[in-house]
Amino acid sequence: MQTHRSAQEEPAGSKVVLVTGASSGIGEAVAARLAAEGHVVVAGARRTDRLKELAESTAETAARAGGGVHPARLDVTERADVDAFVRDARERHGRVDAVVDNAGVMPLSRLDSLLVEEWDRMIDVNIRGLLHGIAAALPVFTAQGSGHVVTVASIAAHEVAPTGAVYCGTKHAAWAITEGLRIESDPGIRVTTVSPGVVESELADSITDPGAAEAMRAYRAYAIGPDAIAGAVSYALAQPADVDVNEIVVRPAGLR
Repeated sequence: MQTHRSAQEEPAGSKVVLVTGASSGIGEAVAARLAAEGHVVVAGARRTDRLKELAESTAETAARAGGGVHPARLDVTERADVDAFVRDARERHGRVDAVVDNAGVMPLSRLDSLLVEEWDRMIDVNIRGLLHGIAAALPVFTAQGSGHVVTVASIAAHEVAPTGAVYCGTKHAAWAITEGLRIESDPGIRVTTVSPGVVESELADSITDPGAAEAMRAYRAYAIGPDAIAGAVSYALAQPADVDVNEIVVRPAGLR
């Protein structure tokens, strides 16, 4: 029978952190950084081969700090998947200290392109996926009397750009939902929204609209590395229990 370390056996200061969308980009950087800082990271995504590579590539550095990356197959659009993701992590590690709701898609297009299936995909992943994460984690956090929800939103939550109406709408919804959770949550539960500007990632690769793809190429020249966002997440998680970092906006210095 396989055995697992109990919560009491985790290194001092270590947290059990769940990260969605961890197979690339910001999610991958967050998982790697937190594991290197000694946290136990359960990394969720559909591409389990990428997660296994992440676990292997970070194993030595994470082990020195007492942390590690544990891959878990996850589709955030499926509520049962997300429920199992949280439940299995709690059963394995004895607790869940934080959930980083990072999974997102960004197939930008003008509204008159009528790419309705892509709109639906953004709604399913960026909004419904976040809600599934909250629904799965909140009862656990309430029972524990503590927990931390971190939503990776976007600067698009605060401004609307051409070709971004639907994407910006989903990210504003993510911001609003997370802010609502902060207002409603018990004192022991902390809530943070991290809103990145342009970041090096695979997100733009899903853009099928030619005009939107061309516009994004100009922005990508200013993109910052995903570890900048991982640093923001790390900062929020590292604060004392009585400090709640509500929102962090991280932009490329060269883009106004």
